[in-house]
Amino acid sequence: MEYRMIGTAPATRREVSVLSLGAMLFGTYTDERTSFAILDRYVEAGGTFIDTSDNYAFWYDDSQGGASEELLGRWRRSRGVGDEIVIATKLGARPLAPGTGFVDNPEGLSAKVIRESAERSRERLGLDRLPLLYAHIEDPTVPLQETVEGFAALVEEGTVGLLGASNHWSWRVERARNLAAAAGLPGYEVLQYRHSYLRPRGDRPGMLSVDGDQGLVGAELLSYVRDDPSLALVAYSPLLGGGYTRTDKPLGAGYDHPGTPARLAALREVAAETGATVNQVVLSWLIGADVPSVPLVGASSVAQLDESLAAVELKLTPDQRTRLDAAG
Repeated sequence: MEYRMIGTAPATRREVSVLSLGAMLFGTYTDERTSFAILDRYVEAGGTFIDTSDNYAFWYDDSQGGASEELLGRWRRSRGVGDEIVIATKLGARPLAPGTGFVDNPEGLSAKVIRESAERSRERLGLDRLPLLYAHIEDPTVPLQETVEGFAALVEEGTVGLLGASNHWSWRVERARNLAAAAGLPGYEVLQYRHSYLRPRGDRPGMLSVDGDQGLVGAELLSYVRDDPSLALVAYSPLLGGGYTRTDKPLGAGYDHPGTPARLAALREVAAETGATVNQVVLSWLIGADVPSVPLVGASSVAQLDESLAAVELKLTPDQRTRLDAAG
C-alpha cells in the first residue's frame, strides 16, 4: 500500500492510504459477515481510509440511513480498531423522514443540524473524534457563514478533525474557505467528487441543480485543485458502478458522445499492454494523475476488493499516460 497526507494543520492532518474503501452498502445490501470480511482484508492490505455517510443507505427499506455507520461501529469494537484507521463520514443529505430523500427533504447544513448529526455519527461509529467530516451536499437555505462556523466549532472543540465538502459548486467551496480564512477558522481541505477516466457530458442537469451536476469533477474543479496543492481530492464512483466491464451496467446517456469510444479504446489498449484489468488501469490513472486523487472504491466481495488493491502496484509509463490523457 502507498500513502499520502491530507490536510495541513499539524493537529488534524492525517496520512491515509491512496485507495479508500467505500462502506455505503455495508449493513444493508452487503450483509454483516461479508462486510466484515471486506473490511478485514482492506486493513490487512494496509488500507487506512474508510468512507461512509450518515444517510447510507436511506433508500434501503425506506429508512433515514445510519446502517453503514452502525456496522462500522460494530466492526471497530469487535476488532479493537483505533485511530490508526481514518473513517470519513458526511452530513447534510440525511432525509428528515423515512420514505423521503436528499433531493426533496434533506437535513441541511444549519449549525444545529451539523452539531446534532455529527454527534449521532460519533455515537454510531464509536469515535470520540470524527477524523474527517464532509458537508455532503449544498444547503442554499442556510447562510454560508452559519455553516462555516458550525463546522469550525466542532473542530475547535476537538470532536472533528478535518473538514471536507462533497457535491458543491467550486465557487461555493471557495467562498466558504474564504469566510473561514477571514475569521481565522478551519475550513474545507478535502473535496469528494465523482471522478473517473471517462468524461461525461457537462451540459446535462443534475439532481440538485438545473445548471448541471455540481458533484462531477470537471475542468474548473481540476484547475482549482491544481492551483492549491493543500486541497486533497477524493474520487467517488471511479469505476462507474461496473460500467467499464459489465454489459448489464450501461454507462448512461451522459457518456453518449464521440470521446467515449476513443477513451475506452485507449484504456483497453493499455490494459492489454500491462496485463492489468481495465478497472485497475482506471484506478492507477487516478492515483498517479498530474492532479492526483484518492479513488474511493466499493466492494461487495473480497475478490472485488483484491482487484482494486492490486491497482496500487500498477505503475503506468509516461507514454501510457500520455496516450490515455490524449484520447478522446
